[in-house]
Amino acid sequence: MATFDHYVIDTLMRDLVGHDHKPVSFLVYLWIATEQERRGGEACVSYREIAESIGVSKSSAQAAVAWLVKRKLLAMRKENATATPAYLARTPWRDAAKRVAASARH
Repeated sequence: MATFDHYVIDTLMRDLVGHDHKPVSFLVYLWIATEQERRGGEACVSYREIAESIGVSKSSAQAAVAWLVKRKLLAMRKENATATPAYLARTPWRDAAKRVAASARH
Protein backbone atom coordinates (compact mmCIF):
# COMPACT_ATOMS: atom_id res chain seq x y z
CA MET A 1 0.00 0.00 0.00
CA ALA A 2 1.31 3.43 -0.90
CA THR A 3 1.96 5.84 1.93
CA PHE A 4 1.16 9.53 1.79
CA ASP A 5 1.91 12.50 3.98
CA HIS A 6 -1.01 13.41 6.21
CA TYR A 7 -1.02 16.72 4.29
CA VAL A 8 -2.25 14.94 1.14
CA ILE A 9 -5.42 13.69 2.82
CA ASP A 10 -5.93 16.39 5.45
CA THR A 11 -5.28 19.47 3.30
CA LEU A 12 -4.64 18.76 -0.39
CA MET A 13 -7.81 16.69 -0.82
CA ARG A 14 -9.96 19.46 0.69
CA ASP A 15 -8.15 22.07 -1.40
CA LEU A 16 -8.46 20.30 -4.77
CA VAL A 17 -11.90 18.73 -4.27
CA GLY A 18 -13.67 21.31 -2.12
CA HIS A 19 -12.06 24.64 -2.97
CA ASP A 20 -10.96 24.12 -6.59
CA HIS A 21 -13.87 21.75 -7.44
CA LYS A 22 -11.39 19.45 -9.24
CA PRO A 23 -11.85 15.96 -7.75
CA VAL A 24 -10.28 14.32 -10.82
CA SER A 25 -7.13 16.36 -10.17
CA PHE A 26 -6.89 14.83 -6.72
CA LEU A 27 -7.30 11.31 -8.14
CA VAL A 28 -4.67 11.99 -10.81
CA TYR A 29 -2.25 13.32 -8.18
CA LEU A 30 -2.74 10.22 -6.01
CA TRP A 31 -2.34 7.86 -8.94
CA ILE A 32 0.80 9.55 -10.30
CA ALA A 33 2.35 9.75 -6.82
CA THR A 34 1.67 6.03 -6.37
CA GLU A 35 3.11 5.19 -9.80
CA GLN A 36 6.15 7.29 -9.03
CA GLU A 37 6.70 5.35 -5.80
CA ARG A 38 6.13 2.03 -7.59
CA ARG A 39 8.56 2.87 -10.39
CA GLY A 40 11.13 4.52 -8.16
CA GLY A 41 11.09 7.74 -10.16
CA GLU A 42 9.15 9.65 -12.77
CA ALA A 43 5.98 8.12 -14.16
CA CYS A 44 6.11 8.15 -17.95
CA VAL A 45 2.44 7.66 -18.87
CA SER A 46 -0.06 8.79 -21.48
CA TYR A 47 -3.33 10.59 -20.79
CA ARG A 48 -5.10 7.43 -21.92
CA GLU A 49 -3.26 5.33 -19.33
CA ILE A 50 -4.03 7.83 -16.58
CA ALA A 51 -7.70 7.98 -17.62
CA GLU A 52 -8.12 4.21 -17.80
CA SER A 53 -6.34 3.70 -14.48
CA ILE A 54 -8.61 6.02 -12.51
CA GLY A 55 -11.80 5.53 -14.51
CA VAL A 56 -12.32 8.92 -16.15
CA SER A 57 -12.31 10.24 -19.71
CA LYS A 58 -9.07 11.12 -21.45
CA SER A 59 -10.10 14.79 -21.64
CA SER A 60 -10.78 14.81 -17.87
CA ALA A 61 -7.34 13.34 -17.22
CA GLN A 62 -5.77 15.92 -19.54
CA ALA A 63 -7.56 18.81 -17.81
CA ALA A 64 -6.57 17.45 -14.39
CA VAL A 65 -2.91 17.18 -15.38
CA ALA A 66 -2.98 20.76 -16.72
CA TRP A 67 -4.48 21.97 -13.43
CA LEU A 68 -1.90 20.12 -11.34
CA VAL A 69 0.96 21.50 -13.45
CA LYS A 70 -0.51 25.01 -13.08
CA ARG A 71 -0.74 24.51 -9.29
CA LYS A 72 2.88 23.24 -9.33
CA LEU A 73 1.82 19.91 -7.85
CA LEU A 74 3.09 18.03 -10.92
CA ALA A 75 6.23 18.55 -12.93
CA MET A 76 5.97 17.40 -16.54
CA ARG A 77 8.86 16.69 -18.89
CA LYS A 78 8.74 15.69 -22.57
CA GLU A 79 11.63 14.65 -24.78
CA ASN A 80 9.87 16.21 -27.79
CA ALA A 81 6.43 17.48 -28.79
CA THR A 82 5.00 14.03 -29.54
CA ALA A 83 6.69 12.06 -26.74
CA THR A 84 4.79 10.55 -23.83
CA PRO A 85 5.25 12.89 -20.86
CA ALA A 86 7.12 11.94 -17.70
CA TYR A 87 5.46 13.21 -14.51
CA LEU A 88 6.84 13.87 -11.07
CA ALA A 89 4.42 14.46 -8.19
CA ARG A 90 5.75 17.46 -6.30
CA THR A 91 5.44 18.07 -2.55
CA PRO A 92 5.72 21.82 -2.04
CA TRP A 93 4.58 21.52 1.59
CA ARG A 94 7.71 19.49 2.38
CA ASP A 95 9.91 22.07 0.67
CA ALA A 96 8.26 24.86 2.69
CA ALA A 97 8.73 22.91 5.94
CA LYS A 98 12.43 22.40 5.12
CA ARG A 99 12.87 26.13 4.47
CA VAL A 100 11.21 27.01 7.79
CA ALA A 101 13.34 24.46 9.67
CA ALA A 102 16.52 25.72 8.01
CA SER A 103 15.76 29.35 8.83
CA ALA A 104 14.98 28.41 12.45
CA ARG A 105 18.46 26.86 12.79
CA HIS A 106 20.17 30.07 11.65
